[in-house]
Amino acid sequence: MKDELKYLTGFGCEFSSEDQRCPGALPVGQNSPQKCPYGLYAEQLSGSAFTAPRSSNERSWLYRIRPSVVHERFVPVEGASGLDYDWNYARSTPNQLKWKVFDVPSRRAKEVDFVDGLRTICGAGDCRMRQGVAIHVYLCNASMVDRALYNADGDFLIVPQLGSLLITTEFGKIRCDPNEICVIQQGIRFHVTVFGPSRGYILEVFDGHFRLPELGPIGANGLANPRDFQTPVAWYEDRETGYKIVSKFQGKLFVAEQRHSPFDVVAWHGNYVPYKYNLDRFMVVNSVSFDHCDPSIFTVLTCPSLKPGTAAADFVIFPPRWSVQQHTFRPPYYHRNCMSEFMGLVKGRYEAKEESFHPGEASLHSIMTPHGPDALCFETASNCKLEPEHIAEGTMAFMFETCYSLVATEWATTVSNKLDHDYNKCWEPLEKHFDPNAKPATSDP
Repeated sequence: MKDELKYLTGFGCEFSSEDQRCPGALPVGQNSPQKCPYGLYAEQLSGSAFTAPRSSNERSWLYRIRPSVVHERFVPVEGASGLDYDWNYARSTPNQLKWKVFDVPSRRAKEVDFVDGLRTICGAGDCRMRQGVAIHVYLCNASMVDRALYNADGDFLIVPQLGSLLITTEFGKIRCDPNEICVIQQGIRFHVTVFGPSRGYILEVFDGHFRLPELGPIGANGLANPRDFQTPVAWYEDRETGYKIVSKFQGKLFVAEQRHSPFDVVAWHGNYVPYKYNLDRFMVVNSVSFDHCDPSIFTVLTCPSLKPGTAAADFVIFPPRWSVQQHTFRPPYYHRNCMSEFMGLVKGRYEAKEESFHPGEASLHSIMTPHGPDALCFETASNCKLEPEHIAEGTMAFMFETCYSLVATEWATTVSNKLDHDYNKCWEPLEKHFDPNAKPATSDP
């Protein structure tokens, strides 16, 4: 994939690419000339309102063999879908929730591709009102065949956990491996090829688009650097075939047939493009004195809400890092939060629950529901020798955090049979250590 990806130089900048087989396919000096080079059609894909400020205006121009409007009528997809946005009918609970590893379907039983393998775990809001989020898993064992998907409701942030994905988009190809993420924005058509059993997590936002968080006092450097994000190089196929375009529209799936591949874009330019990021490139900022910094210092991408200081969604990671603190309980502290926190584990052992949280599992701690390290983690961290330690070796845990109050779906709580009804027991062994006669240890660092 080395020749099929290029590095970005910063979010909000203009990018361009053309397939090497058609040099000069990008028009010079204007977006939509009377006749495009090579007899192509010009088509604009808008990710923001036309009148949005220049700093937040997102759009790309595509130069393609046929415009995307050439297809039959959309009709509802037959059969049950694993997507569920009817949260008003779901049963709410403030309890801590955890799911065991979701099963990937056996290919001997049935071939399941990325679209058919989507399952909604939880969410909130209304995709028709363009406000809210949804969290899904994908569980598949087969590649999509002459089938493409686009999401009219929002952006997908895809986190592979098992198996690599080769994602063909209108802008080109992206290979996304575990420990990497890929963002496919609203409206972009894509196809997923897998190479065996595949599982992963998806954060979907309706409010806007992901961007890099502000650095504030951190300064100019740190966290995710813009130059480490990659976007595809233009690639096209001129193939006459029966192709199905699946539209996720207002939470439902529709399909339209067309007689050519949708991946016929010869050249493109703009700032509304799919991209991927290797989580190993995240530059961790951490304490070198005392106390435990808030998890906001681990934010890779954010989608701001309309309320200043809060996010419709944050994508946060907990990668390998040096932990250097004095007089400090180093794991995450016990807390209650005005945000919902959905945790997942790509690989390794999460330091707050090393024995009770495994790769492929997930948990949801709802707004103001208390949570924190399990009993084993607390006892170990409270009595360990405090010295520089490289923690989370071989681990990549992540969190989807949102200001919305999430509701779990019926599939997640019942049908999947993966809800861990004993999750709360990981805190039951926490003992009372209070002794009013004990002499306080100095807390002065």
